[in-house]
Amino acid sequence: MSPSDAVGTARPVVLTAAGVSVVVDASAAIPRVLYWGRAAALSDSDLDTLSAMTGRQWTVDGVQGPVYPSLLPEQSHGWMGTPGIEGHRNGSRFSTRFERPRVDAGDTREGGRYLESNSVDPSAELALLVRLDLLPSGVLRLAAELTNTSADSSYELEALRIALPVPAEAQEILDFAGRHLRERSPQRHAFTVGTHLREGRRGRTGSDATPLLAVGTPGFGFGRGEVWAVHTAWSGNHRTYAELGLPGLRVVGGGEVLLPGEVRLAPGERYRSPELYAAYGEGLNEVAGAFHAHLRSRATHPRSPRPVVLNTWEAVYFQHDLAALTELAQVGARVGVERFVLDDGWFRSRRNDKAGLGDWQVDESVWPDGLQPLVDVVRSLGMDFGLWFEPEMVNEDSDLARAHPDWILGPGERLPLPGRNQQVLNLAVPEAYDYILDSISTLVARYGIDYIKWDHNRDLVEAGDRRSGEPRVHEQTLATYRLMDELRRRHPRLEIESCSSGGGRVDLGVLQRTDRVWASDCIDALERQQIQRWTGLLLPPELIGSHVGAPVAHTTHRTHSLAFRAATAVFGHFGIEWDLRGASEQELAELARWVQLYKEERQLLHSGRLMHSDSPDPSYWSYGVVSEQRDRALIAFVAMATGVSAQPGRIRIPGLDPATQYRLEPVDLSLEALFANSGALPPWISEPLTVSGEALATLGLQAPMLYPEQAFLVRITRSDATAPR
Repeated sequence: MSPSDAVGTARPVVLTAAGVSVVVDASAAIPRVLYWGRAAALSDSDLDTLSAMTGRQWTVDGVQGPVYPSLLPEQSHGWMGTPGIEGHRNGSRFSTRFERPRVDAGDTREGGRYLESNSVDPSAELALLVRLDLLPSGVLRLAAELTNTSADSSYELEALRIALPVPAEAQEILDFAGRHLRERSPQRHAFTVGTHLREGRRGRTGSDATPLLAVGTPGFGFGRGEVWAVHTAWSGNHRTYAELGLPGLRVVGGGEVLLPGEVRLAPGERYRSPELYAAYGEGLNEVAGAFHAHLRSRATHPRSPRPVVLNTWEAVYFQHDLAALTELAQVGARVGVERFVLDDGWFRSRRNDKAGLGDWQVDESVWPDGLQPLVDVVRSLGMDFGLWFEPEMVNEDSDLARAHPDWILGPGERLPLPGRNQQVLNLAVPEAYDYILDSISTLVARYGIDYIKWDHNRDLVEAGDRRSGEPRVHEQTLATYRLMDELRRRHPRLEIESCSSGGGRVDLGVLQRTDRVWASDCIDALERQQIQRWTGLLLPPELIGSHVGAPVAHTTHRTHSLAFRAATAVFGHFGIEWDLRGASEQELAELARWVQLYKEERQLLHSGRLMHSDSPDPSYWSYGVVSEQRDRALIAFVAMATGVSAQPGRIRIPGLDPATQYRLEPVDLSLEALFANSGALPPWISEPLTVSGEALATLGLQAPMLYPEQAFLVRITRSDATAPR
């Protein structure tokens, strides 16, 4: 049954795309998802039975009546868990009961299917629009919009959250903790009674934020088990949660965290929730594949080959000097760099991190002729030019703060505790917004800047308007989005990187207007293996900035070989964060070969399917990218540590065509990762091997013994014997 046929009837609506089906009760006042999982061919009789089953779930105690959560669960319909809507009118009309749904369904602009429901609550004087899109990727996108229909009173909204039911088979929860320099550390536990709440109140996504909250069947992994995952696409205060109530019903959901009084709807005003994205798959690989397919389908997704980046931060820090930076650019060009990014330190009074933020004028004492001489050098070497900004921040020691102290976010007269010697600029003040927009736009136009590294190095603490005392996180987030959107409108070729103390703003809200994220300020290759592994559940490799650092990592003081550092960076948007002026000729030659390998493989890496193997040995990882045509792959074997067993065993390689024969070709640049004892190496390392995709996926490949903290890369290509004729 098509959605348009079902609207206006009691029979549920079925949406199907990319192997996923969603069954929605469109007759309910607020739509109810009755089923979300693998694609199912359901007859009218099946739908009637499903509707009847879900309509007869009674509580074991408490209210009498069927309880099954809508997309915004209401207590008036028996839901005793986290409500979808919280608010009031001066302390009254705090509970809602929507009715009289008007439903529309059809095709989305992207080629998927949508369902949109409009309902009203005459008593609370509210109107609710709920939109559900099943995108061609199989990703669900949901949002809600609440309108105050009263003619004479305001409505104070405290929360608008979307919830999706998941089945009883969802017994485990996977989400992520973290901190600055160690973002996205996985944590797993049972899906027990209560609410597992991941709430961010930092005014940004946060380095401790979870990119996904996933629930699944016991022991689910990359290639096994059913998995349901959600992501709250919002760059300000937010929540994502999983909840199991006493009736046994499980939901996952999310929304914005609103501070007191942040959204007070005047008559006729409306509030739209952040979008909640959700994906289902057989294993985490399928969940990641759905998110990657969605992101790659966007009109704004970067289409050009992702250029090799050289960022100057760890090379020179604040010590800007034209001669030094010219030499760095020249050495970078020798090894194949395509984009040169000048980091923090170029503007007035910025010799350290204590002063200057907000004064976005080139420091004449360092750059007497402006940035043009450096820009000219960079462009003469055939490279793009990028520049660092932190537009939302201000140092108290700055001309801007001295001239406009009321532009700083704070609860009133006093300032919040500083973070990295800085405060937050209130972009909801029109004059402050215009000043930042004009400052950045003028520099982009003057120097033809191709790329902005957009940083955000502190949390929003006590973030209020100093004149009114009202909270401003919600408005600050929207103003930041508007600022990015307007810069992109004025400068259509401009690319923006989302950096926030590294990986502190990684979400699909900011990625609607940026071209990549900086996954972490930690470039230690061992730490980056984990950070990139889990960031990749949400983002494809081309959106994850990944750089080759110095031999001794600046953040951990670990020493790693160039091969390990580069092999780690290849599986992302490749770049360099290293003072190449001090590198030896041998190191530069080796780095140039890695740059060339990246250039040869980036079309595959940035369009293929990222696949992780479920390794039997936790100290040994295997992952890679398989082309959409399944004719090529680049696979990494990584020794995160020494294993308990002498041999790592076989590792299955998923994603290839079972009927196709493939050749294995070790990447010579990574040969130093192999254990020196040649007798410990599997024969396929030194002898040509042709094997079927079926054998690689089921029997697996004998993994080579590696030194710890090393990576070995293998190209897999279709054998001529199975190539199409």
